[in-house]
Amino acid sequence: MGQLRPEAKMEALLFAAPEPLSLERMAELLEMPLWECEQVLYRFGQALQTQERGIELRFVAGGWQLVTKPELAELISGLAAKRSYKLSKPTLETLAIIAYRQPITRAEIEEIRGVKVEKALATLLEKGLIVEAGRKDTIGRPLLYATSTAFLEYFGLKSLEELPAIGRLCL
Repeated sequence: MGQLRPEAKMEALLFAAPEPLSLERMAELLEMPLWECEQVLYRFGQALQTQERGIELRFVAGGWQLVTKPELAELISGLAAKRSYKLSKPTLETLAIIAYRQPITRAEIEEIRGVKVEKALATLLEKGLIVEAGRKDTIGRPLLYATSTAFLEYFGLKSLEELPAIGRLCL
């Protein structure tokens, strides 16, 4: 493995990684100082910028991953089943409330929506779009819910700060 260029090793890591890799994790796996890993990442990203390449390096959900260039999405669309979550309107509303108000309890979500949300929460947990984020320090210690890394990945967000502004909505 010593003969390969650092960029080749990084490419292999990013290609094989099931989720975005942080700079710190890549430096650890590549056994190099953080500053050197950052330089290799920059050079690798620059090399992918050419028109001859069909992939690009993207920072999403707190880490780096290789993705198909957007202009080639249609070309590869038939290769794999799309990871489409056919979410109902009530489930999407529940997800939006969690995204903007996290961490939040089921009772707080139900107070906002005005209806029960157990089924929506179960669906979102099953799809991995939300996670249990501890317990609220109140009577009964209810579960808190928050969005997951998969939520950020699915919506192509680097962080929650990239969520669209909600203006003066009643959330």
